Amino acid sequence: MGRGKIEIKKIENPTSRQVTYSKRRLGITKKAMELTVLCDAKVSLIMFSSSGKLSDYCSPSTEIKDAFQRYQQVTGFDIWDAQYQRMQSTLMNLREVNHKLQMEIRQRKGENLEGLDVKELRGLEQKLEESIKIVRERKYHVIATQTDTYKKKLRSTREMYPALLNELQEVDDENQQRSFIAEDLSGVYNSAISMANQRLAHCL
Repeated sequence: MGRGKIEIKKIENPTSRQVTYSKRRLGITKKAMELTVLCDAKVSLIMFSSSGKLSDYCSPSTEIKDAFQRYQQVTGFDIWDAQYQRMQSTLMNLREVNHKLQMEIRQRKGENLEGLDVKELRGLEQKLEESIKIVRERKYHVIATQTDTYKKKLRSTREMYPALLNELQEVDDENQQRSFIAEDLSGVYNSAISMANQRLAHCL
């Protein structure tokens, strides 16, 4: 008894749909391999599941890129033409934006102003004033930051100054003590020399 025919329509149940896709994907891949071996056919197969997962097969003697190129040669249809046109359009837009930016830079430097009317000149003047305002605000911010840094360094130096004075005073006191000790030792040394000389003279 043969199987009944299955109505070809979308399977609504996601699980059943995925199971059916997996089975039939294996089946069509197997058929593609058989065509390659039995008929020496150049087969290229690309499939995407509903979740976007890629499955592909290509005959061992060829590549998918080669299959695309042969398809274009036979059909005369350029599959990359639409993408090329989009890239060309994007390139032209970027060039136009770049040209406008270069023109605006030159105008802000005071060049190429001959073709501007009063309204355009006023607009340019307003942009320059806004730019000057931004630069001035940035300058004041930098000055304020540097001033705060200098104030902190000055405060730190003032806090260190008394401690340095104390250390200097302690060094001076220590030097004076050493000087007194040196003077005492010098007196003792001189006395000892004098006594030695007197004894030597007495012996003679």
